Amino acid sequence: MARESEIERMLRLCAELSLPDVALSTSYGAPSIKVKGKNFASVRGPQEMVLHCPLEQKELLMEMAPDIYWQTDHFKGWPGLLVRLEIIGDEELSLRLEDAWRFRAPKRLADAYTMSRSYAERAE
Repeated sequence: MARESEIERMLRLCAELSLPDVALSTSYGAPSIKVKGKNFASVRGPQEMVLHCPLEQKELLMEMAPDIYWQTDHFKGWPGLLVRLEIIGDEELSLRLEDAWRFRAPKRLADAYTMSRSYAERAE
């Protein structure tokens, strides 16, 4: 069986999370994932991605797991960070993709998703 590509993995995890209005697109010529036309994650290179997140969270993640999260000078002061896909597990990557989706999704959509998730969790 062929190895799952970076974008296939990202899309699979978004589908498992049931994130609404996720669309495959491109950003600067690279495969990306958008919500309502806003990019929240994209492939940067082999086993490497760019993930949108608030600046406070970015600093915390880089401090917490510098082997997974980092930035180049180009990304300093920008609400996104680089992620090493060969190191990050699916559970952690799912959390980061959900956070990035929430960060970039319109507020109404993000609130509706949160409500549906809490309802589903209560129903279980």
